[in-house]
Amino acid sequence: MSDGRIVFKKPSEDIDTVTSAVLEEREDAGAVDDAAISQNVVHNPYLTMSIQKQRNMLPISKHKNQVLYALQKYRTVVIVGETGCGKSTQVPQFLMEAGWCADKRVIGITQPRRVAAVTLATRVADEQLCRLGSKVGFVVRFGGVTSDDTVIQYMTDGILLREMSADPLLLKYSVIMVDEAHERSVNTDLLLALLRRLQKVRYDLRVIVSSATLDAAYFRQFFELNETSDESKNTAVILSVEGSTYPVEIFYVEQPVPDYIKAAMTTVLRIHTKESSGDILVFLTGMDEVEAFCKELIEYSKKLQNVDRLWVVPMYSGLTQREQLRAFDSTPFGQRKVVVATNIAETSVTIPGIAYVVDCGFVKMRIADPANGIESLMLVPVSQAAADQRAGRAGRLRAGKCFRMYPEAEYKKLLTATVPEIQRCHLAPVILQLKTLGVANVVKFHYLARPRVKALATGFDLLHALGAVDNEGALTNPLGLKMCTLPLPPMHAKVLLSSEQFGCSEEILTILAMMQIQEPFDIPKNARHNAELTKREFSVAEGDHLTLLNVYHSFIKNNKSQKWCNQVHVNFKGLCRAENIRQQLKAYLKKNGMKMVSCKGLIGETERVRRCLLCGFFTNVARYGHDGRFHTIYETTSYAVYKGSAMMYRDKMPKWVVFTDVLQNSIRDISEIDPDWIQEVAPNFYDFGTNREVAAARGADRTREYESLADLN
Repeated sequence: MSDGRIVFKKPSEDIDTVTSAVLEEREDAGAVDDAAISQNVVHNPYLTMSIQKQRNMLPISKHKNQVLYALQKYRTVVIVGETGCGKSTQVPQFLMEAGWCADKRVIGITQPRRVAAVTLATRVADEQLCRLGSKVGFVVRFGGVTSDDTVIQYMTDGILLREMSADPLLLKYSVIMVDEAHERSVNTDLLLALLRRLQKVRYDLRVIVSSATLDAAYFRQFFELNETSDESKNTAVILSVEGSTYPVEIFYVEQPVPDYIKAAMTTVLRIHTKESSGDILVFLTGMDEVEAFCKELIEYSKKLQNVDRLWVVPMYSGLTQREQLRAFDSTPFGQRKVVVATNIAETSVTIPGIAYVVDCGFVKMRIADPANGIESLMLVPVSQAAADQRAGRAGRLRAGKCFRMYPEAEYKKLLTATVPEIQRCHLAPVILQLKTLGVANVVKFHYLARPRVKALATGFDLLHALGAVDNEGALTNPLGLKMCTLPLPPMHAKVLLSSEQFGCSEEILTILAMMQIQEPFDIPKNARHNAELTKREFSVAEGDHLTLLNVYHSFIKNNKSQKWCNQVHVNFKGLCRAENIRQQLKAYLKKNGMKMVSCKGLIGETERVRRCLLCGFFTNVARYGHDGRFHTIYETTSYAVYKGSAMMYRDKMPKWVVFTDVLQNSIRDISEIDPDWIQEVAPNFYDFGTNREVAAARGADRTREYESLADLN
């Protein structure tokens, strides 16, 4: 890496290197090799065929009889189908045509992400020549399109888990297909474990586990219920299907790049000016990076000459459903589409036209600190399996290319597969969910990947302190049962349910909804000073939570105007999403019979809100140290203040704060508190007279208690 140039090479080869330095403003920067375009264009050989003929050309079609036979004979079928084989769309239709829905029962297909559920349902509805929501439908969080006639239902993993709360036996389903199981999210792992448990009761239920990269033998062994040596009684089988992917050339940088975002920008522009036609997919780590990258790319593209226009489309989970689906629209003539996405585009979905992939090599994951149980959003390298999945996005319609922003030697150091989320996250939400589903002994539950026993102990301690479980580990009534009904983590749910007691339901609703936005402010490079001044006007001395409340109230007062948002540099899309979430949460509160009250104008207005927040987040308390950092009560961890916090505008940092989010090694969404409030809201959780060593020993004792209960074999 020198003079801003990025040098790529193919793996393990000394070839002529490819250079890119297209950010210079010169007349020939946009020159295109016409001969290269004529040699290599995006071509779909099945495009002129009818949609029914396209179905028959998919590799999975040749295995239709094997799939039906396996499902008739075995209770669990593990399908390992390469990317593009058609397993996600065709297998449910095979089952429907074979009569698995004849008794009006439903075939359920789960996806780890809502955009995959929506796009797959739309495609299958088109293939069935029916309206979406009739024979084929989907259900995602806060939305869905189904009817009484729906027999093929796509949904997210979390939706099916919530259905199990109301119908533990899932009697409406004849077959459940868990797609993209290799992602190993918490919901996926819980769902697979609960389906295995359910199969011992429902002998007629069939389960399909599918993915392109999962360890098939491991999953088959997990679902195998035959405990004898007679193989004829086996209940699970593996079915392998070849795919229809094209070869993808992999290019690595020769030297590590100091800034992967700038490197990705340079690479995208190099592809656009030097490579043949075909859309580009860029993988970044979060919403902030995606939005900033899109704006900067649009500005740079305006300087290019004699090339097609760039159509830049962001794609991340925080976007609305309609905005996410823009990435699947056909590219207009005379333009090249650049989809800038988080790992939401890594699996499950096929974005048409993609021929080039730019992989930054990182992903944001929530990881719990084993010392204090605090969960933080950390930037970590992807696994080899995830990197291969990203590269595979370029080989769906033709031979493609993948440009990785890291050397080949670094790829070989990556983990083979992503660590299951259940082994790296805070387990309080998992325990609460299992308790809701009737799992009495959470410690001895048959997990797909067993979580750490210490993490289970920490989760139980938190739920007990929140009042969700009693001394025996059972759900409390009514608080624990009500917390289960809310689509929120336990700490958020406790805050919301306590808001009526503090007389600030309206304010807490708004704050919790605004906390779902990664960044409410928009700080453009060309108007950074003005944006900072405007942000300072919104800021409240007590902290970020009341600042968020201030922003939302101003947004509503100005009639939710996008023009106003642009003028004061706040995130219009994020505020619209926050309003939608707020309405959904309000409906849940009314369902639980809670009154909507406001503390506006009352004595101690801001104190009520901060006390209420502390009711749920008393574990996230820190005090200011002499080193300029905030330390947790037992001083196990120290954090800096997030650079975008309203606390940065104060002359002096507060002595005590409560925080609700952690990014890497900094805390955000911070509010000042009085330490006396901690004893009031959590009298048994902290003992301020206990030193750090005694606290650590107490934690070790709790862990040993749970280890003695766990069946570690």
